[in-house]
Amino acid sequence: MSNVDNEQSEETAPASAWLMGAAGWLVPGLGHLLQGRLVRAILLGGAVWACFLGGLWMGGHLFIVDSNNQGTSVLLQVPPMIANLGAGLLYVASWFLGIGFVDDPAHAARATYEYGNTFLLIAGLLNYLCMLDAFDISAGRKS
Repeated sequence: MSNVDNEQSEETAPASAWLMGAAGWLVPGLGHLLQGRLVRAILLGGAVWACFLGGLWMGGHLFIVDSNNQGTSVLLQVPPMIANLGAGLLYVASWFLGIGFVDDPAHAARATYEYGNTFLLIAGLLNYLCMLDAFDISAGRKS
């Protein structure tokens, strides 16, 4: 392996790229907005916000690891919680306000609650992709 190969494999991202990625996770669309990419911020961030708010409106449930459950059911809550956590401050604010976490029989009886769950999961996963996009743009890997 030559020195050129070693230099390419040891590529490091600048601190600003990490900051843009963190900002993009914290508030969907903020990473792109801070880089002056208004259209991308509106389209990508707006899609995350729309999915998240639409999911709550449809009666969706946000996941959190709950120690009240026994056995392996706690482990089954981890993947959807990680997906929901991708929404950043939207998830954290909902947690503090108790929106979407309370098991309300009225929400579970709604015909749209499963769609709401799916929209909430998609919002978090889509924001992970938006965050990585903001990171790559700031690191110069993408235009």
